[in-house]
Amino acid sequence: VYGARMSLAVGVLSTLATLLVGLIIGGLAGYAGGWVDEALMRLAEFFQIIPQLVLAVILVAVLEPSLTSVVIGIALVAWPPVARLVRSEFLTLRQREFVQAAQVLGQKPLAIIFRQILPNALSPLLVTMSFIMGTAILTEAALAFLGLGDPDAMSWGYMINASRTMLRQAWWMSLLPGLAIMFCVLAVNRIGEGLRIAFEPLGRQGGRP
Repeated sequence: VYGARMSLAVGVLSTLATLLVGLIIGGLAGYAGGWVDEALMRLAEFFQIIPQLVLAVILVAVLEPSLTSVVIGIALVAWPPVARLVRSEFLTLRQREFVQAAQVLGQKPLAIIFRQILPNALSPLLVTMSFIMGTAILTEAALAFLGLGDPDAMSWGYMINASRTMLRQAWWMSLLPGLAIMFCVLAVNRIGEGLRIAFEPLGRQGGRP
């Protein structure tokens, strides 16, 4: 229970940081289009071809292990899928009539993005955030197990790392944090699956009322 504070804090902060980076890059690419879109999507592809855990290990090692570096490291390796989702939503929504009407009325691009497009793109983002949080918790546990977590903070991954030399004498010290990670990630993913079903159009749900 004590270790949950750090693991969940990293999961929430990393998810918010990832969402912020993905919104900025994906929104700019989807709304601007042209060479801006091409350049930003090539940047996203560059980050995607490198294994996430390897890149996170390198980033945290360079920045020195701490809560801030772990959050930054996870956010920098997890943003490309979010940016691609935001870009696709922006590309679709900017062609809609209400956006074109706002442009005709003279609204500025930032106002159109925040008042017209972004509120209509939140549903898939909420679903994606739940899966990102689960991945962030697993990544933090892996970094802490490798000794790259905050040395002054007790997390589930750090607990497993600290007790791995006592598996014969006190096996439960590694088992319980491992079960906590498994059930927490499973719960977060189930919430994401529930949100996905809830936000689906009725036609995709088999016509349920």
